[in-house]
Parts: sequence; structure tokens; C-alpha cells
Amino acid sequence: MNPVRTKVLIVDDDPLVRAGLRMILGGAPDVELVAEAADGQEALDAVARELPDVVLMDIRMPRMDGLAATRRLRELGSAARIVILTTFDTDEMVLTALRHGAVGFLLKDTPPAELVQAVRRVAGGEPSLSASVTARLIAAVTSAPDTSRQRAALALLDRLTAREREVAMAVSEGLTNTEIARSLYMGVATVKSHVGSVFAKLEVSNRVQVARCVHDAGAGPGPAAD
Repeated sequence: MNPVRTKVLIVDDDPLVRAGLRMILGGAPDVELVAEAADGQEALDAVARELPDVVLMDIRMPRMDGLAATRRLRELGSAARIVILTTFDTDEMVLTALRHGAVGFLLKDTPPAELVQAVRRVAGGEPSLSASVTARLIAAVTSAPDTSRQRAALALLDRLTAREREVAMAVSEGLTNTEIARSLYMGVATVKSHVGSVFAKLEVSNRVQVARCVHDAGAGPGPAAD
């Protein structure tokens, strides 16, 4: 039986980068490269035509950049899971991409094996954020105290049950669903259910936003009331 293949779209204005990604991903038996695009507008057309599972999206491109394309895909209701793949120009660019609905962020110098594994994780519903990037993002949004932001974050966390609070704390530490299941003695399916509930109650769309809320609140490991 042939394995289920993850359909991937590569979006980058540099043909050499696209060629390198093509070589890296082309050797994975469970990955299918369905199309390439040189800018955001081409990406929109390719997503509509090919219905990829995962989009590897550069940020800086002509005509329509990756941030605008990511936002537009979410507005259109695309189910494609978008991973930003860039040289990490600024913290704010990455934060904006995540706010627009990107579910992952990778540096362009990510080792080939890690890149393939990241595509698999994202296709399976897990996020893909490098530890160094997560730390920088959290630092970027927590460097200056803001009491109004803290109050808003605390109000959101108060919506969570005790178990959801534990899961949110684990998410803020960068743990995957599998790691959370192991540390909290739950099944992975249960963790996924709790993560979904946390997203809904905190009014966020990705795990970095959960981490931002936890850190904005100055929350400790203590549970919230049911």
C-alpha cells in the first residue's frame, strides 16, 4: 500500500532556494511537491488549483509578499497549513505572520532532515517553531511591562479549566502534543482536544499566541479554577 503523501507548495522568489527545497523534499517518499510559486499572488493561484496540505512561504517577495499572501489565504478559508521559511529579518515580521495564521516558522538554514520532519509535523497538526525563534518571539512581546495587556491576558486565562491551564502552560514552554501527553499523563487525542479548547477560549489561532498570553499574564504553574 502506498503511503499517504503530503502535498507541498513552495513559495519563494529565489529560483535557487526553490531548487534546493525541491531536492530536499523530493527525496521524501511521503511528500509530494505539487507546485512552486515565485510570489504571493502566484501562491494564491497555486493553492486554489492544487489544494496543498502545506505551504512553505517566504516573506519578502515581489508583487505580493508572504505576509499578505498568508493573510489572504486565511481570509479565503484555505485549509493549507502555512509555514514561514525565511532568514528571520525581524521579530515583528514573524509575529505578524503568526497573527495572520501561519502555523510554523523555520529558518532557511534548517538542516534538510529537520525540514522534512517539520513538514510531516505540520501536516499532522503539530506546529513547527524552532526553540530559538520561540524564545525570541516571547522576548519580543514581553520585554516591556504593560499592565493593561496583563489584565487582558489574565482575564482570558481565567476562562480555562485547571487542566486546560496546565496544557496552556505546557504549550507556552514549547512542548509538542506528544510531549504534553507524556508530561501530564494524558492521551495525545485528549491533549489535542484540550489545545483546541484553549485556542477557542483564549481567542488565538496558534501556539505562539498561547505563549504570548501566558507570558503577558505573568502566569505561574498553579492551576486555574474550574
